[in-house]
Amino acid sequence: MECRVGCAACCIVISISSPIPGMPEGKKPGERCIHLNEQNRCELFNSPLRPRVCEGFKAEREFCGDTNEQAFEILRKLENSKI
Repeated sequence: MECRVGCAACCIVISISSPIPGMPEGKKPGERCIHLNEQNRCELFNSPLRPRVCEGFKAEREFCGDTNEQAFEILRKLENSKI
């Protein structure tokens, strides 16, 4: 499965505990990554600065559903189940 252009659910919904350039403490769940541009595209996508955790997340129907809305809902449920 390919990422849906403009979705960015994984860059907004899930928490990241490792440092991200410009976000040394990582990011909280629901916090928008500072590297998303206005079109919800990652500005670090092809950069060596892109965190390993981000590189490791692959679009899969199980996590992303069939729509952007489903991706947000699925990832919120998964993030909330970690607490």
